Amino acid sequence: MLKINTAVGLSIATLTTGFLLGACENANNTNTTGESSSGLKIGTLLPSTGDLASVGQQMIGSIPLLVETVNACEGVNGQPVTLIEVDDQTDPRAGAAGMTKLATLDRVAGVVGSFASSVSTAAVSVAVPNQVMLVSPGSTSPVFTEKAQKGEFKGFWSRTAPPDTYQALALAELANQKGFRRVSTVVINNDYGVGFEKAFVEAFEKLGGTVVNKNNPVRYDPKAQTFDTEAAAAFAGKPDAVVAVLYAETGSLLLKTAYQQGLTDGVQILLTDGVKSPTFPNQVGKGGDGKYLLAGALGTVPGSDGQALAAFNQLWQEKKGGSPGEYAPQAWDAAALLVLSAQAAQENTGVGIAQKIRDVANAPGIEVTNVCEGLKLLREGQDINYQGASGNVDIDANGDVVGVYDVWTVEADGKINVIDKVSPNPQ
Repeated sequence: MLKINTAVGLSIATLTTGFLLGACENANNTNTTGESSSGLKIGTLLPSTGDLASVGQQMIGSIPLLVETVNACEGVNGQPVTLIEVDDQTDPRAGAAGMTKLATLDRVAGVVGSFASSVSTAAVSVAVPNQVMLVSPGSTSPVFTEKAQKGEFKGFWSRTAPPDTYQALALAELANQKGFRRVSTVVINNDYGVGFEKAFVEAFEKLGGTVVNKNNPVRYDPKAQTFDTEAAAAFAGKPDAVVAVLYAETGSLLLKTAYQQGLTDGVQILLTDGVKSPTFPNQVGKGGDGKYLLAGALGTVPGSDGQALAAFNQLWQEKKGGSPGEYAPQAWDAAALLVLSAQAAQENTGVGIAQKIRDVANAPGIEVTNVCEGLKLLREGQDINYQGASGNVDIDANGDVVGVYDVWTVEADGKINVIDKVSPNPQ
């Protein structure tokens, strides 16, 4: 997938300018001054359609809320912030085209996106040469760490969700705690799935476990429509558990196939963040007895335990009603880092943001949880250490953060509940 995505990034110049403009863009007119070229422009590149839409739609509302908040407290560098939203369709080609539009036509300084690691791989190949800061709230593939270590991103990449290197450790720890000794894996064949699989296998073996299909991993095509062969291979030999690293739309079909074939009896299903949405149990469906097929499944997801979380939840309730969904805190923090960095740089450019993002995210500096307070201190020439809604968002040299993970389960009524927390154990 890396070679394919790189090729996508290199070939986007051949795409017509009008591609996806009508389908993808929803300009958010939070800047009422019109087409000001000097004010900060930021974009979003997130999935409101496609395989990850059920999760993407939960986070998309965060960024307009952040921009509205910032513009109500004097904006950035004395002017309102303009937001331009693009749907990446959970598709690398659409993501590359959307990123091209944001970078070259809209001339944004920073972008919150993407969610799918394969889409971010395509998008970052556009962002870097155009000097646009890309901050992902959910692309968790370890590949980004490896590329950052090689200097490929030149500082124009970061993320507010920890890499799957850490989530894989947490899931391996959970499997070990539950007493599972023999597990198999089935993953979506892209950056996210394969990266997670490799990290999990290494971590689980270090804990004394056995991955029964290590030498014959099951990786399904994200474009596939049927999954009989993959389901049979994943559950072969009756492992204690099957670690399924999936996207919701295709993953629900795979799991439904496994249930229909009678493969899941006595086998624990272990899931990850890619499918944690309220609709996923319904997508997998119910059995003939009316019970949810997915009842009893366990999973992990990057948790939110930041000092700003309570205030963020309250703001969401006041403005939107209800509670924010998965990755909404990470999306809020990604946008917050963009605006704070631009203010710290005293310039509305991607270069300025890239140079200051670690300064505003890390110590030393005055700890702030309120974005407006942070902007005020920066205007006064103070240094800040932003403490986010998702966590403290301390960013390392590779653009990574380390997080805590929620353990979730599907109840008998099909509802998803968080029942515990688990931390990565790098021993």
